[in-house]
Amino acid sequence: MIALLIAALVSMTVAFTLLPYVIRTLRERGIGQFIQEDVEGHAHKHGTPTMGGIVIIFAAVVGYLISHLRFFVPEEGFTLETRDFSAEGLLAMLAFVGMGLIGFVDDYQKVSRSRNLGLSKRWKFLGQVLVAGLFAWGAVSVGVSTEISFTRTLGLDLGWLYVLWVLLMLTAMANAVNFTDGLDGLVAGSGSLVLGAFVIVGFWQFRHPEFYGVEGALDLGIFAAAVLGAILAFLWYNAAPADVFMGDVGSNAIGGAIAALALLTNTHLLVVVLGGLYVMEATSVVLQIISFRWFGKRIFRMAPIHHHFELKGWPETTVIIRFWILAGIGVAIGLGIFYGDFVANEGLQ
Repeated sequence: MIALLIAALVSMTVAFTLLPYVIRTLRERGIGQFIQEDVEGHAHKHGTPTMGGIVIIFAAVVGYLISHLRFFVPEEGFTLETRDFSAEGLLAMLAFVGMGLIGFVDDYQKVSRSRNLGLSKRWKFLGQVLVAGLFAWGAVSVGVSTEISFTRTLGLDLGWLYVLWVLLMLTAMANAVNFTDGLDGLVAGSGSLVLGAFVIVGFWQFRHPEFYGVEGALDLGIFAAAVLGAILAFLWYNAAPADVFMGDVGSNAIGGAIAALALLTNTHLLVVVLGGLYVMEATSVVLQIISFRWFGKRIFRMAPIHHHFELKGWPETTVIIRFWILAGIGVAIGLGIFYGDFVANEGLQ
């Protein structure tokens, strides 16, 4: 429990300390966001410092590492020891940093070209394949379950298809979070709710190893806490009106972290509920594309769906808060299902 708090507090402190300096540096170097002309009411955001997600990644890594140091041991007094890192925690960090790196290259391309056109789809997909391949190889090597799971494994082993499943989950969640990142604080606020849920999931699985059989559960909770702390600090500066945007480096990293946690805690399908907001946003994009290409009509005034409500006249802050509420509902239902399964299957006995 103490390690969870340390991870969150350290990452939050690091992010709070660095962000003012980073925002000032990004502004001085002209590293700002490019706004699509068809997004009404967002022209004033053009030039707002972006790529702030770098701070989220750095702070989370520092928080995760520091949480594994022990400065005091009961009955022994002050000391300096290192708590073991789990393979599962390191795999989660691989997905988090790896997907963030792809987003960083994408952001850098946009900034260097001075237009809203980043990494090509081919190169982005190849990068995602590389991260997914390394993750899947590492997961299989350390014995992570390759069965489809909901709140626990369901008994359907994917075998070699597990690699494709990892690729699907990492890319789908990274892109879904990226689609959602269109309003000030929307991803940071909703992401903190989802990461908070995984802190609870990881800690609960650690307390009940005989029921869940998840190795490295506590370390996964620590990782989630570290990312959570960094995101909360970032939200302070990203809340409307935003002083900084996270960029693709931030949204891809957060999406990668959520997908990795779902894969490693055996909550593959439960993440659809926990991250229901992101599923809704991605689905709106898919439906819009299908409807326009097949029938020549648009379902929404604009996709992702948060822009649809803006064009209907909802103020930006109203959309953000209501979507935070939707994210909270998804997290509440997801955690309810997770705990309900534990109770229903005599986990309390």
